[in-house]
Amino acid sequence: MFPKENILSQHLKQEFMKKNSVHFIFLFFAFFIACDDDKDDDGGNEPALVLSEEYYTGGLLGTFFPVDPEKKKPEWEHFTSSAYEQPTPAVEEAGMDLDFAYGEAFFEKQFNSNISGVRHGLGPAYVRSACITCHPGYGHGKRMDRYRADDHGNGYLLVVIDESDNYITTLTGMPQTKAVSPFLPPIDESGIKIEWKDYVDEFGNTFPDGETYRLIYPEITIDRSAINVPMPDVYKVRLEATIGVYGTGLIDAIPDDSIIAEYERQKSLGYNLNHTKYLPGNFIKEADGTSHPGRYTYGLTRGTLQNGPGANAIWNITNVTRPSRTYNYMTTAYATAMSQNKAIQEALGKTESEIYNELMSKELPVELSEKEYVQFMIWHRGLAVPAARNLDDPVVQKGKELFSQVGCMNCHKPSWTTGTDEYTGDPLLAGKLPRYPYQKIWPYSDFLQHRLEMINDIRTGWCRTTPLWGRGLSELCTGAGDHLHDMRARNYTEAIMWHGGDGKYAREKYRNLSKEEREAIVEFLKSI
Repeated sequence: MFPKENILSQHLKQEFMKKNSVHFIFLFFAFFIACDDDKDDDGGNEPALVLSEEYYTGGLLGTFFPVDPEKKKPEWEHFTSSAYEQPTPAVEEAGMDLDFAYGEAFFEKQFNSNISGVRHGLGPAYVRSACITCHPGYGHGKRMDRYRADDHGNGYLLVVIDESDNYITTLTGMPQTKAVSPFLPPIDESGIKIEWKDYVDEFGNTFPDGETYRLIYPEITIDRSAINVPMPDVYKVRLEATIGVYGTGLIDAIPDDSIIAEYERQKSLGYNLNHTKYLPGNFIKEADGTSHPGRYTYGLTRGTLQNGPGANAIWNITNVTRPSRTYNYMTTAYATAMSQNKAIQEALGKTESEIYNELMSKELPVELSEKEYVQFMIWHRGLAVPAARNLDDPVVQKGKELFSQVGCMNCHKPSWTTGTDEYTGDPLLAGKLPRYPYQKIWPYSDFLQHRLEMINDIRTGWCRTTPLWGRGLSELCTGAGDHLHDMRARNYTEAIMWHGGDGKYAREKYRNLSKEEREAIVEFLKSI
């Protein structure tokens, strides 16, 4: 796997080999039948196993199989807790194994506040010191009972808004709760309180057959004394959990035109869509100058992975600069407050204007090199989707049929086909990343926004349809199987029963199924 001319530290090589020791590059697509001269161990003729295309959740170039699909189909027992962490076959075929491994280290290891050395440059204010803190096992963040940035698995990002759901401009969009001394964080996390409250829906949390369920939701408050920047008299706080990072490169490969066509299809059916993000001329203009319909984040605020969650997070979560972003992620209100703080002036031995100018400088030293950033993006775009599991199980097949019948697929669109996947935006990344041309993939999302109308709802009430692929492995990989934008749902049943608004029709159909039928849908969701 590692070319002889390449030198890799023994530790990094061992880690990479450990994670990839079960990975096989499959040799042919699901529908090909083995030649007549294929032999089994006894010398007899045995055709290779024929797998349905849906097992290949990320297509031929983007799916991780824990076993050779020629010999055995993917089943639960074949997956380990590292199922979300594997490189795609496209990474291996392009010879990007080492860059993938190095890029992975920037995700997993902590940044520090040193002015030099490996992964230096954390702060002065930051959200987390390591990406993996928010993405345990490379998956979604966990439901938490408190907000502490250093708690592993705390994928919560604070959403602090005014009465009209607009972000508070004195805070960054992702408010920081940590800082490097002598600076203070914009928000002292000791003043953040999360209270989980019970909710009783219009059905009394009871299915027609008598089975009950429990619903909870978070109430979040921030003591005004814990906020170190000016604030309006009235503000609200919501939580948004991080998404899983596996398979995001495949989503990036879906053509813009395909997403627009899906919007137009749903619009023609009269669905209640927030369509303004998809009308021609209203695309999202990104940092590289290109414009695209949104496909990432709950608010659909990013249109490509190269300008999307990871490309932004490696900077705005840690405040680590890179060649294209030689400035801090902070507000002028924060820089003003810190520069006027007498204790900070004394500790640094600098004047107010000196501190302010340094904090707001657009020409800070580069802390993440161009090469390191490219390696990080190779890793980010190179993460595979785990293969689907047990799709030939009769219960799973029944669940899939019911999932369609009750209307869940109206929003959770099963499959897409990628395009040429020729990214030409940021010249730093163009032509340097793994590609996924013409792959049929199965994310189970329409990549549009819908309303679910929940108590303490997401900001604006509009939320991107979450891709469902791989979520059945969440508990194995992350230690938790929580769902929805703030992880209020602790299982699939609760997630479904929180669906109001555009999801109300499907929820009504689901709740009137028999217990056996509801369980079949859950088994299907676990399998994909």
